[in-house]
Parts: sequence; C-alpha cells; structure tokens
Amino acid sequence: MNIAIVCYPTFGGSGVLATELGIALADMGHQVHFVTYKQPVKLALLSHHVHFHEVAVPDYPLFRYQPYELALSSKLVNVVKDHNIEILHVHYAIPHAYAGYMAQQMLLEEGIKIPMVTTLHGTDITLVGNHPFYKPAVTFSINNSDAVTSVSESLKQDTLTHFTIKRPIEVIPNFIDLSKMGQQDGPCERNAMAEPHERIITHVSNLRPVKRLLDVVEIFDQILEQCPARLVIVGDGPDKDLAKALIEQKGIKSKVQFMGNSDEVHKILCLTDLFLLPSEIESFGLAALEAMACRVPVISTDVGGLPEVNKHGFSGYLSEVGDVSSMAKYALSILKDEHTLNQFKDNARAQAQNFAIELIVPQYEQLYAKTIAESALVK
Repeated sequence: MNIAIVCYPTFGGSGVLATELGIALADMGHQVHFVTYKQPVKLALLSHHVHFHEVAVPDYPLFRYQPYELALSSKLVNVVKDHNIEILHVHYAIPHAYAGYMAQQMLLEEGIKIPMVTTLHGTDITLVGNHPFYKPAVTFSINNSDAVTSVSESLKQDTLTHFTIKRPIEVIPNFIDLSKMGQQDGPCERNAMAEPHERIITHVSNLRPVKRLLDVVEIFDQILEQCPARLVIVGDGPDKDLAKALIEQKGIKSKVQFMGNSDEVHKILCLTDLFLLPSEIESFGLAALEAMACRVPVISTDVGGLPEVNKHGFSGYLSEVGDVSSMAKYALSILKDEHTLNQFKDNARAQAQNFAIELIVPQYEQLYAKTIAESALVK
C-alpha cells in the first residue's frame, strides 16, 4: 500500500507513535509518506520505502496566524496525486483530520477518492477538542473520517461522552518495539548517575502542568527520607523552573538531574529502578509503557488509559491524582527490598509484551485494507 501519514513531528506521544508506525509499515514493504512541517524527530533516516514531504507555510503580513491547515490540505492533494496514495492516516482530529477532509474534497473534484483514518490521541479530545471554539470542528472531523481509532478504551469513552459521534471508534493501543528497549549499547553508565547504594528514579514528559512535575519532586523527597536515591528528569517545558525552585527549597538539588529533551530515553531507562508518572491526564501513557519495556516498574495515577497500561500490584501501582503520600509509600514498598524490586522489574517487562509492535501494527494494516475496500464500494 501507498500510505500518507500526517502527524506532529515532535517528542510528544502522538508524533512518536505515528513515526514508529510508519517505519514499521515500511519494514513490512509498504510505501510510507510523512506529510508535516518538519522531519519527525524519530525519523532518523529516509529510505526507498520512507519519504518525507515538508509542508511550507508562506509568511504573509496579512495573516496574524499563518494558515497551516490550508497549506497542509494543499500539500496532501499534491502528495496523493504525485505518489498514488491509497489512504491517509492522520494523527489528531484537529488540525489534521480537518485538513485531511478538505484535501479529500479537493481531490473528489478531480475524480480521486481517498479514504482517511483518524487516530485520536487525547489532547485533541480531552483538552483542545472539548473547548467550545473547537468542538464543532472536532465533531465534524471525526464523523467525516472513513475510520476512527483511539489509543485506549478510556479515550474512546471520553470521546463518546463529550462529542456526538455517529461512527464506530476502534481501540488500537500504542505499541512498543521491545527489541529496541531494555538493552544497553555499551558499558553500563549507572555509576556516572548514582552511587552503587542509591536507587535511580526517572520522570519523562514535556513538563507541562498536567504532568504534575511538582508532585514528582514531592514524591521523591518522601522517598529520600527512607531510601538513598537520585531523581532524573527528562524533557523540557513550562514547569521546569517551578520544579527547580521547589528542589532548591527542599535542599535536594544534589540529588536531582535535569537531562532536557533526549531521543535516547531508553538508555536512561536502562539504568532506572522506578518510573514516576503522577499525571492529571493521560489518554494512554506511552512514557509508562516505554519504562516497563526497559524493566522499570511504574508508579502512576489512575487516570485515563493508565490503568490499561500499568497493572496495579503487578507492573507497579496506581494512586489518585495528587496523592503523593500514597505514591511515595508504593514506591518505597518496591525500592527497599531487592527481591521485590527485581520481581516488579520482571513483571513490568512482561506487561509491556502485551503491547509489542508485532501485535499492534498488523491491526492498523488490517484496518487500512478494510477501509480502502469499503471506500471502493461506496459511490
């Protein structure tokens, strides 16, 4: 198949999933065309099966905000015509499904019918999409997609609750390539990050308020009272300075390291003993899955899709949002005993196997084939 994938080319979960999906589909022999405003960060190399098409937005003084949706729609029309694209797969209802629909309509004017699959990731539904300004556009985009998927059952139910949806939504969860996770490329660098008697605790996110980075600091501070440890924070975002101020206030600066954005998170996770994800909202929790794939148990909140990923009492523990004392207690119950820690590490890896790339990507492949066939039957 010739597949066009539209996504955000950033470190966020939707961009990572879309890129990994495209690479996996290319490895299966499909032609994959990424259409976005810059090359996705996870797309290190292009090949004869993987292609990138840049969406350029002209800078006109007339526009206060540059019309990305218009530029994307036009680019999609050209890519579909030039490369015989058979299906569009857009990640995020807005602006991507909206732009995809406009491209479909322009192509129909030329007698070209192209089906579109829309994958919902969370922010497009729970935050942006539910805003009164955008809700009509999101509803329209979903209902006019030829197929719709969500990354968790929780997100599917949220979508059906907050929007008037007239078509089925299929749950296809995020996935992980286990062959790339949990293996060190070189000698272990653990001693460079912590003393032998210290546990390494990690948090990875975009450090936005919904990730509750200050809770991470509070949990870690309580862990330090009973267990020697180091905290590694990967990512960048608006709450970084607030967290640094709290760390300074608590006098634990020497125990915390900020790593910034990284495309080698798995190398850090390989050295990690425990992963903290006290988010206020998580449609799936890809960061938690990546940690578990590296044999790292997870302490997380019980919101959104996290209970579908992190199995309470097996791969880690779940707590209510803001309950830092409970999360610290659960963390210590894992960290203080070597046998318990190793058992949870094994369990985390076992839980991650339920989301192996080999199990999930064929579901998208089958959905594409079904959607193309159904589209051909409709006049």
